[in-house]
Amino acid sequence: MLKQFVIIFTLISFLGVFTLAQEKTETDKQEKKECSKGCCSGHESSMMTMAQMDADSTHKEHHQMKSEKTTESSIIREGEINLAAIDKNNDGKVFQDQMCWNVISDEAGECPQCGMKLKEVSLAKAKANLIKHDYKVK
Repeated sequence: MLKQFVIIFTLISFLGVFTLAQEKTETDKQEKKECSKGCCSGHESSMMTMAQMDADSTHKEHHQMKSEKTTESSIIREGEINLAAIDKNNDGKVFQDQMCWNVISDEAGECPQCGMKLKEVSLAKAKANLIKHDYKVK
């Protein structure tokens, strides 16, 4: 009888600990979520509280918060973006990140925010991408 009691007590204790661990995991999931666009994985700031993400009306605002923590880079464009000025060799093309739309260069390279390879696009396509994602273009 005592042996059965010990076994039952052990099982109940184990279930209690398991339930508490599961509740903590669920709470963590509710409190944090990843950038919905997937472009922020691998960054310290890739996880934001639900309140922060809910307060952000757009992904662009999320990146503005991140850029404050990111080392300044000349290819991370802020404010009104002048594509003609970026196209220094006047070939009508620039290199643009396909997730961090405001990362634009006249040379091939990688995005300093997410590490993706920049894609060569026409000035018209770069402008369309920016406008579609609520950036201002000259």
